[in-house]
Amino acid sequence: MDLTHKPSESDLGKIRDDEFETKSGTEMDPPSGDDNELDQDPNQRPKKKRYHRHTQRQIQEMEAFFKECPHPDDKQRKELSRELGLEPLQVKFWFQNKRTQMKAQHERHENSILKAENEKLRAENNRYKEALSNATCPNCGGPAALGEMSFDEQHLRIENARLREEIDRISTIAAKYVGKPLSSFSHLSSHVSSRSLDIGAGSFGSQSGLVGEMYGAGDLLRSVSVPTEADKPIIVELAVAAMEELIRMAHTGDPLWVPGENSGEVLNEDEYLRTFPRGIGPKPLGMKSEASRQSAVVIMNHISLVEILMDVNQWSTVFCGIVSRAMTLDILSTGVAGNYNGALQVMTAEFQVPSPLVPTRENYFVRYCKQHTDGTWAVVDVSLDNLRPSPISRSRRRPSGCLIQELPNGYSKVIWVEHVEVDDRSVHNIYRPIVNSGIAFGAKRWVATLERQCERLASSMASNIPAGDLCVITSPEGRKSMLKLAERMVMSFCTGVGASTAHAWTTLSATGSDDVRVMTRKSMDDPGRPPGIVLSAATSFWLPVPPKRVFDFLRDENSRSEWDILSNGGLVQEMAHIANGRDPGNCVSLLRVNSANSSQSNMLILQESCTDSTGSYVIYAPVDIVAMNVVLSGGDPDYVALLPSGFAILPDGPATLNGGGIMDVGSGGSLLTVAFQILVDSVPTAKLSLGSVATVNNLIKCTVERIRTAVSCDQNP
Repeated sequence: MDLTHKPSESDLGKIRDDEFETKSGTEMDPPSGDDNELDQDPNQRPKKKRYHRHTQRQIQEMEAFFKECPHPDDKQRKELSRELGLEPLQVKFWFQNKRTQMKAQHERHENSILKAENEKLRAENNRYKEALSNATCPNCGGPAALGEMSFDEQHLRIENARLREEIDRISTIAAKYVGKPLSSFSHLSSHVSSRSLDIGAGSFGSQSGLVGEMYGAGDLLRSVSVPTEADKPIIVELAVAAMEELIRMAHTGDPLWVPGENSGEVLNEDEYLRTFPRGIGPKPLGMKSEASRQSAVVIMNHISLVEILMDVNQWSTVFCGIVSRAMTLDILSTGVAGNYNGALQVMTAEFQVPSPLVPTRENYFVRYCKQHTDGTWAVVDVSLDNLRPSPISRSRRRPSGCLIQELPNGYSKVIWVEHVEVDDRSVHNIYRPIVNSGIAFGAKRWVATLERQCERLASSMASNIPAGDLCVITSPEGRKSMLKLAERMVMSFCTGVGASTAHAWTTLSATGSDDVRVMTRKSMDDPGRPPGIVLSAATSFWLPVPPKRVFDFLRDENSRSEWDILSNGGLVQEMAHIANGRDPGNCVSLLRVNSANSSQSNMLILQESCTDSTGSYVIYAPVDIVAMNVVLSGGDPDYVALLPSGFAILPDGPATLNGGGIMDVGSGGSLLTVAFQILVDSVPTAKLSLGSVATVNNLIKCTVERIRTAVSCDQNP
């Protein structure tokens, strides 16, 4: 057994070591020439090892040191041994035993909690059983037969079955963790507490679509299983090596990183190969490398940033334009000292561009979080594809992630590194320049999204709101409710517009025009979505117009009648406006469409527009007037039914400075995705008619033509 300490090993490695440490205590039997075992009588019993008791002072000093640092390194142990007059090995064994003792206390406490919970569930289960056994028919007074029970009694039966499963599950977990640290306990409630997510156009039937859980027909997310016990030491080694690589990648300058085309930095591949060992193996055939680095100062404290990155639900929400689906498969460590320092979790995620023309990138990876000695936090991902080889994996993550440094006044400095290997041959031609430039999936997009979302969050928590912003919003609570509703609308749109493997897009035959893709979803028992059959349609196309011009045209209520066919040419007025960022384009609005026909009722539209250097969105949904009044008064926005539609506007490539005009894809134009959701039948069990498909197809094509005409006229007056 190797008793030497490796100073370069991380805290995580130390945690792992503790699992296999010997319980040698402080027993020391120094070798002596007189005690040669070869000279001993074979019939004589071996000498008993001498135990060296520590003095009270030695114990007090080591106890005090343990409180500050339970994992002393080699240098600290030698220093301590000199001060206390002990051997370094004695100090090492004392700390090992102390950690084992603390771990045992923790296990006993956790097991008692589990036992109490188990007993509580058993008592509840028995109570339900008794209630069911005494059930009587409400009509004749006799024993109740199946089918004659009241709704409440049927509910009791269902609850009983659920509780039985819960008892079995907790009993299994209790048995599994006897004698082991209960670090994975937090995953018990993770699925229950998962925030419900509108999938927009992305789910079918009655699938629920919780963030962090599978929905639809995603091959990778469905097939990947929880890592085995044999995998875990390998995962730990990969995570530790990935963290070291990320730190060096974040801090090393030229020649490892060279200036990129789009104000970011790109990796010098040859220098990378010389500098770093190939931790996850050589680049697979048919894949190319993409690497970029970006830094920024954001208006959020470092602790909140770490929490966003380590909580799959928050991560999926904040980066909903990039992360179409994500789930945590296993939590190997929850961290120490009540924070995420040392946290380690196995995840799977699907990354997207908001267009059905760009295939998503699915990854199976480990995420590791660590606080370094200088106070900097780091969160790193690295793919685990070598553990689960899969023919469908078209991308993998080399060490990627970010460093977070605390700054005064609640700000943080972030250095983001993205390094992937990907087979992107199936990307549509018009999206190739933006994908190849790194804007689509690179560090700049992650950082730009984070900056915008931090500004949005800061504005939602602001208390000094200008009176002009309030309009019909009567209270700060109403403002928060409206922002929360808009957030759900944006998530619904973003997760439903891409080429996720959960989406069964059908391409309609197109003659001489852009392909329109459609899919259906049956919506039932979801208070956040109207019941019935929803038809989703989306198309992406190139415009020879700068993205900002397209964004300003689509978000402006005064030009809405030029493209919005459903508003029937009515006058559009802004009733409420909430700015949620420095850019005036980042805002949430409540619009009223005054119908030109006096016999038709007026319509309310909730709209959020958001923009950054890597892309823009204009997303909207018709809303019920009564329901919106509840929201504006601070009521719960989760019960407002939404069917979001809207636009995703991306640059067609890296920014160009030439004055030659926009002649072709990649010369400064826009990539526009238009996506509609239309309720074609309010009965979820109804059949979809071809007439409905034709109507939505014509609607989206007419809208596209109107936009083309309007922005081209603006461009060439």
